[in-house]
Amino acid sequence: MSPILSIENLDKTYPDGFQALRNINLAIHKGEIFALLGPNGAGKTTLISIICGIVNATGGRVTVDGYDIQRDYRQTRSRIGLVPQELTRDAFETVWDKVSFSRMLFGKPRDDAYLEKVLRDLSLWEKRNSQLRMLSGGMKRRLLIAKALAHEPSVLFLDEPTAGVDVELRQGMWETVEYLRQSGVTVILTTHYIEEAEEMADRIGVINQGEIVLVEDKKQLMRKLGTKQLVLQLRESLEAIPAALADYDLGLSEDGSALIYTYETQSARTGIDDLMQALGEAGIRFTDLHTTQSSLEDIFLDLVNGS
Repeated sequence: MSPILSIENLDKTYPDGFQALRNINLAIHKGEIFALLGPNGAGKTTLISIICGIVNATGGRVTVDGYDIQRDYRQTRSRIGLVPQELTRDAFETVWDKVSFSRMLFGKPRDDAYLEKVLRDLSLWEKRNSQLRMLSGGMKRRLLIAKALAHEPSVLFLDEPTAGVDVELRQGMWETVEYLRQSGVTVILTTHYIEEAEEMADRIGVINQGEIVLVEDKKQLMRKLGTKQLVLQLRESLEAIPAALADYDLGLSEDGSALIYTYETQSARTGIDDLMQALGEAGIRFTDLHTTQSSLEDIFLDLVNGS
């Protein structure tokens, strides 16, 4: 199956010589949730702006549903919805007028039934006649999505959808994104919240210094790059790791009450059995043990710092 969004050898260099994007290659599949992660200045906004027709690329090619974003501008733009971070204008306009105008901008025929469905699905129908200035922060966020969906796009970009919102609202946004996926919309989100990508995304893309560092299925990424730590709570504290255990690359907690053993989850042999035997031979006893696994944030930081 052809990807709904295809990016090939994309470059962007600004007039001052700054190269914001370098040879970006990426394919997004229909109906998936794709999270694009990267530090500030990594190129996320530039990439989205090019795909949405706001910024021109220096080189390369982008297609949406088979249409070229430059040659077939109208067809591609009508297939894309963009949800920015903030709603900044028209405080006295009503919710209904806002979404109706957004639909009209793309030359779509009037369809009040469709707009009603969008507003109902986003829990905004009861506020359809309210002015934007009267909406809560959560309602304004949902209105941004309603505006982007008004012209029935097949690809939706969410730029930092939960930046600066509380935990409860963030959870509500996650539920909204999942609903969009179930309705057939392909969702691409940029986020600084690692847990957001870990919660929602099917695949993770990491961009740094204008280059794609990695694209991977989230679960496979966690398995391939994740590590686990075995923490052993000691019966008697140690001042140092015994020489007999030097081969196991153990760590010792600051207070000496726990030994920490790190191992790769994909390794054929974890070495835990040998470690347990060596602990017994060294006369070290423990009262409890537990494991922890590296998070997506740990993996992301390793990728960015190492690229």
